[in-house]
Amino acid sequence: MRKKDKKIKDREEIEEILFSNKICRIALSGEDNPYIVPINYGYKKNKIFLHTGIIGKKIDMIKKNNRVCFEVSDSIEELRSEKACDFSTKYRCVIGFGIIKIVEDLDRKKEALQILMEQHTDEKSWQFSDEIVKKTMILEIEIESITGKKSGF
Repeated sequence: MRKKDKKIKDREEIEEILFSNKICRIALSGEDNPYIVPINYGYKKNKIFLHTGIIGKKIDMIKKNNRVCFEVSDSIEELRSEKACDFSTKYRCVIGFGIIKIVEDLDRKKEALQILMEQHTDEKSWQFSDEIVKKTMILEIEIESITGKKSGF
């Protein structure tokens, strides 16, 4: 990181960013061009869980290349000034790399859905029918590395 003063050094703050947000942007590569997509997620124990459609471009790309980059950001606020070059942005973000895979196991899918629902609703006891879960696509990112950055805090 070029500006060391902006680096988030505290793992707890990185985790707080991951726990408190709802949208993760995943970057995939497997064709001529990179592809980035915002997606709902849940975070727990160094893993990001994603709920998505069972077919589509991102699934095709994951099958070709399971390496992924992801980004989560929050607290985005424009800091205005009287001078154009003094404008700034207040933010916190994390960027990481990992391996993404399709979750096939029914119980693991239910666990992932619970993590997603808890992150989005703060409720902890959701029930999922086997029939629905079998039709649901869950992706899991095993985080290999992650860094955080902030400005204006």
